[in-house]
Amino acid sequence: MQNLYKQLLDNLSGAVLMLDADRCLRYLNPAGEMLFDVSAKRIEGESVVALIRDHSEFYDVLSDVLDTGHSFTRREAHLYLSHGKEIEADYSVTPLVGMQHGCLLVEILPRDRLMRMGREEDSRAQQEATRGLVRGLAHEIKNPLGGIRGAAQLLERALPDNSLGEYTQVIITEADRLQNLVDRMLGPRQLLDKRLLNIHQILEHIYSLANAETAGEIEILRDYDPSIPDLNGDEEQLIQAVLNIVRNSIQALQESEAHRPRICLRTRAIRQFTLGNERHRLVCQLVISDNGPGVPEALKETLFFPMISGRAEGTGLGLSIAQSIINQHNGLIECQSQPGQTEFVIYIPLEQSQENEL
Repeated sequence: MQNLYKQLLDNLSGAVLMLDADRCLRYLNPAGEMLFDVSAKRIEGESVVALIRDHSEFYDVLSDVLDTGHSFTRREAHLYLSHGKEIEADYSVTPLVGMQHGCLLVEILPRDRLMRMGREEDSRAQQEATRGLVRGLAHEIKNPLGGIRGAAQLLERALPDNSLGEYTQVIITEADRLQNLVDRMLGPRQLLDKRLLNIHQILEHIYSLANAETAGEIEILRDYDPSIPDLNGDEEQLIQAVLNIVRNSIQALQESEAHRPRICLRTRAIRQFTLGNERHRLVCQLVISDNGPGVPEALKETLFFPMISGRAEGTGLGLSIAQSIINQHNGLIECQSQPGQTEFVIYIPLEQSQENEL
């Protein structure tokens, strides 16, 4: 039964802490490890101050629950964590009856996760609506384009003067260019060729390409988590998705002439993570960050829509295609940006990889 209870706690999405009478940590579940960015084994026996700092109200609640023996719940509280992050969260403190006197159970549910889930659902709905619109528009464009191209070819054969063929070639070339643009708007259409692959091999390939393209003018850092297992995905498609984002960062840094331009590729294994409406035991998190000027405020809500670009010569298709590819892998791309710091965060579930290994 103890193993069953531990398994239940380990699979909760909220952080769960057990404190003794001295407010020292006796248990921390995996969601808590993620929230506080610590190892449960390393932090066990330490004061709760090592996790939540500079928050007298929280400490007063612990004392009140100990004194009165009554549970307490606080909504939308701001907690300052030991690693410097401030979060908005709902938390409950419950005295544990029947155990050693003074033991407390603390449950913390960050509200940013709930808000993120809402944004994900809105984003997915908007993406699907946009894709439907683009598919319909592409169909209406491609039919007349084929007619224009065919008519230009017939006209070229009927021209009495070969020199006039230059003009029909312009029509054919421009029709082909528009056809290519429409195909790119639709994104990758081929089925995924999924197989087990190492995400770091993909990143090393992209690292080499980016270094060659920038000729060393931009510092590219790598921060990999070697514990991430192989994932089940399409190597070429994933390279295209990540490379689109990295090239966006390169262009932003080159155009802004940032001081000591830098891009960082970082990977982490995230446990008990929710994507959309589905909970995943293990997710690969890939972060592409740069120290460029940031995403303009006006573009943040529509960043992944096709034909949306902050650059005069940009097509606005790179991020849309990247999001489409990651969606096909049941994942998601998010963007967090402010001047001097932009992060594109890719999440890809790893459950299928683990099942294949078994």
